[in-house]
Amino acid sequence: MSGTTEDGREFRAGFVSFVGRPNVGKSTLTNALVGEKIAITSPKPQTTRRAIRGILHRPDGQLIIVDTPGIHRPRTLLGERLNALVEATLGDVDVIGFCVPADEKLGPGDRFINERLDDFPRAKKVAILTKTDRASNAEIFEQLTRLGALREWDAVIPLSSVAGDQLDVLADELLGLMPPSPALYEAEQTTDEDEDDRIAELIREAALEGAREELPHSLAATVDDREEREDGLLELYASIYVERDSQKGIVIGKGGSRLRDTGERARGEIEALLGRRVYLSLRVKVLKEWQRDPKSLGKLGF
Repeated sequence: MSGTTEDGREFRAGFVSFVGRPNVGKSTLTNALVGEKIAITSPKPQTTRRAIRGILHRPDGQLIIVDTPGIHRPRTLLGERLNALVEATLGDVDVIGFCVPADEKLGPGDRFINERLDDFPRAKKVAILTKTDRASNAEIFEQLTRLGALREWDAVIPLSSVAGDQLDVLADELLGLMPPSPALYEAEQTTDEDEDDRIAELIREAALEGAREELPHSLAATVDDREEREDGLLELYASIYVERDSQKGIVIGKGGSRLRDTGERARGEIEALLGRRVYLSLRVKVLKEWQRDPKSLGKLGF
């Protein structure tokens, strides 16, 4: 791809990262823009643990969306490493999109993140009002006014990822802020995530769905082995890691019921991702205090 489009416009490509409090819709927005499930979603805080790249292809450019863990005050070594990952990512992107939900008042967490944006002077700043499908016009107007008072934004966009409202407007604005550049990824590529990593994330998402409040941060998942069967079935062997024996019982559930539910949910998502039939074997393992242990964090890919 050259530096111009067929109609003579400059082709643009660059990186955008969405930031905001937990559960403001960052991963849902990433998936909606790319048009497929790249990032797992959950109402639990710190669901995203890696910088996941989703790629939006347009005739006039390419948006590379880096979905990062949320900025937060860390309490563990894992939290410190997630924050370091966010810092490194935001230092490199062309645009930062600050996401705030339309149906909740601006709070201390929003103001904390807004202040942190000053640490990344290289990036242009866009305010994104998410979840407009949940708010009245009056609430949307009020929230836009509050957002406008925080700083001078390069653009302010209200949208709904779920309803698909204004996603094209956001994509247009973001592309306009990107530098002229040839395409950075092949036309058919929608992510640079490794397939096993995507599968492990879908397993973690399914386990999070059924987990109690005390579990989310303690859950991790890995794909340990895969085997191709002659009948075309893919056998996947995976592990779910927790930090304590008591958590293992919660994940497995009475008579293995919760683990079976997790396996069924995950298998459905994995089959949708791979477009083929899958046999999924899950084991639950205890890795003591893995969030605080450098060796364990390395084993789990952090």
